[in-house]
Amino acid sequence: MNSFLNLAGKHFLITGVSNKKSVAYFVAKTLQLEGARVTLSVQNAEVLERVEKIFPDLEIFCADLSVEGKTSALATSLQNKNYKFDGMFHSMAFIRFSEGQSFNQTSWEVFSEAMRISAFSLVELSNALIPLFNRPSSIVTVSISDILATSYGAMGPVKATLEAAVAYLAKSLSAHGEIRVNAIGAGPLKTSASAGIPGYINNYLYAEKMTLRKKALETQEVANLAVFLLSNASSGMNASTYRIDAGMRVNAFDSELVNLTMEK
Repeated sequence: MNSFLNLAGKHFLITGVSNKKSVAYFVAKTLQLEGARVTLSVQNAEVLERVEKIFPDLEIFCADLSVEGKTSALATSLQNKNYKFDGMFHSMAFIRFSEGQSFNQTSWEVFSEAMRISAFSLVELSNALIPLFNRPSSIVTVSISDILATSYGAMGPVKATLEAAVAYLAKSLSAHGEIRVNAIGAGPLKTSASAGIPGYINNYLYAEKMTLRKKALETQEVANLAVFLLSNASSGMNASTYRIDAGMRVNAFDSELVNLTMEK
């Protein structure tokens, strides 16, 4: 009898693993526990050295997707291995934050760099890998909560572009067979990447109080959703963003938070 997720023997490409706190790390480990085969892609040689220690038995490719031509080179390297994938998890995000700088002060250099790495890389990589995807296949990317955090700055509009791209990508890839594309809109997480956002710690602690359970969203919970979306158990889900935030988005007027604010 097959398991619900039926991932044993399936092969997935995971991008964006950087350390043991990253969402991509949790997704890769969970897929392995489910019996799936995992291949990794990392951004640069420094990250490669770290990830090789975390996953010594996995094949890891190094490709800086912010550089022109690196995406097609990665696809060629994977094709030369005769790899076929049942899905891809895209977890690429980067922006250069400037402390105290508001969104309207964002330069085109910073914005365009963030767009290429955090949003366009999904489109470019998905397109390059079309010949390597089995049918059916599933592509999943990571976005953010739909609550507009001031400290996210330009990353907010960049992630909004990513989510819009998911729907259009799903529509265009459907012409090539059954390749689904979805996004996960995650609430604040305790990751190393998030620590680089100005004021993030306070946001994280505040978000924890906003959750209905008064307990912060865990990275493993996001990974669980990602693995479900990568599996054929979610075959009817396509071209959408699925929010996971422990109920934070419906709790802006939590009585405890309202009372704390009014007492000041």
